[in-house]
Amino acid sequence: MNALTNNAQIIMEDGKPAFAVIPYGQFKLICQKIDEQPASDEVPHVVAAMVLEKGYSAPKAWRKYLRLNQSEAATKIGVSQAALSQIESNERNQTGTLQKIAAAYGLTVEQLDI
Repeated sequence: MNALTNNAQIIMEDGKPAFAVIPYGQFKLICQKIDEQPASDEVPHVVAAMVLEKGYSAPKAWRKYLRLNQSEAATKIGVSQAALSQIESNERNQTGTLQKIAAAYGLTVEQLDI
């Protein structure tokens, strides 16, 4: 069983599992994990809104969504903070750059191509 749900209590209804009750701490951890990792190839509304309404580049919107400052993100990506600033200010990035960012953020390149 998954470490996040190993203390689940299953409530049966008509001989079938109907509900799972888990400790509140595990529930909070699961919610945090869901918030951190968007489903593959999906773009959360918040990210799309930052791109469309605020004019952010996709890499900048994703960085803000993931609650990383430029220094933290640059370290994860393996570039300098100045280089990340330039990447975030450009509308078009090379595929190799987007692949690095996607890998560092746990995303697909398609999620960065909005």
